[in-house]
Amino acid sequence: MPIASPEAYAEMLDRAKAGRYAYPAINVTSSQTLNAALKGFTDAESDGIIQVSTGGAEYLSGPSIKDMVTGAVAFAAYAHEVAKKYPVNIALHTDHCPKDKLDGFVRPLMGISQERVKRGEQPLYQSHMWDGSAVPVAENLQIASQLLDEAAKGKIVLEIEVGVVGGEEDGVENAINDKLYTTVEDGLAMVEALGLGEKGRYMAALTFGNVHGVYKPGNVKLRPEILKQIQDAVGAKYGKDKPLSLVFHGGSGSLLSEIREALDYGVVKMNIDTDTQYAFTRPVADHMLRNYDGVLKIDGEVGNKKQYDPRTWGKAAEAGLAARVVEACEHLRSTGTTMSK
Repeated sequence: MPIASPEAYAEMLDRAKAGRYAYPAINVTSSQTLNAALKGFTDAESDGIIQVSTGGAEYLSGPSIKDMVTGAVAFAAYAHEVAKKYPVNIALHTDHCPKDKLDGFVRPLMGISQERVKRGEQPLYQSHMWDGSAVPVAENLQIASQLLDEAAKGKIVLEIEVGVVGGEEDGVENAINDKLYTTVEDGLAMVEALGLGEKGRYMAALTFGNVHGVYKPGNVKLRPEILKQIQDAVGAKYGKDKPLSLVFHGGSGSLLSEIREALDYGVVKMNIDTDTQYAFTRPVADHMLRNYDGVLKIDGEVGNKKQYDPRTWGKAAEAGLAARVVEACEHLRSTGTTMSK
């Protein structure tokens, strides 16, 4: 199937919230990791979201170029082509973009999609994230409102973050403290600024103790009930049941019970990066260590071409990542929910 249209993406998100499941949003950095994610979603019979960060987009442009927009455009062109062969709906998304990178990343990509839509084509990316966690809430929402207007022109869904995710990702680092919990007041202010869809569609990454990085289960102190409190407060004010489409960031090390509780409160997208990075790398390390004298030309020998051929260890890496995507779909209850069935 082709990359999801704006209408198909909207239906995906609506179905997820109504069905109390979420889509894994898999960060990728190459054609290999993209192909692995596509296979994982297909194996799970789940639609899904594939995303690139600012660092991932820069990496995709090549080590001597390091241009985020070039990398993001090239990646999307490849994804639009190969996704046609898979029987699931896939949305393309750009991950965390702080204020100092908006003009060099999200805004140019939105402009490209706007031009595509004017020509009767689909947007290049289906959603973009504005990460305003490092600025005051009032400024965060002011910028979000401006970006929402631009996103609507390109039939794009905007993702915003209200609150702070701890840890570090792509050079953005936040302390682990009480700021990791979005308040009800912040949630109400968000809706006052952005509406509930009439100004354009958006998803909200409200924080409830989320932390980026690698943590053992139980070490991350999540409070999913915060999401329910905000949903209930907004719903009571505007007369709607569970009005917000929410995003779960920093899920590594979370207990399955906490993840499932967050789904019940309106999470429709959960970012997965750390776990899939390891799932991709682990089979490569295993191959290299088990075939040490084959992948290296030791003591003047010739090695073993079949063992150092990138396709050999690359296939193992892709299989590892794909299997982790299948597991993520099971955790998030999206297995078997594809709209293509």
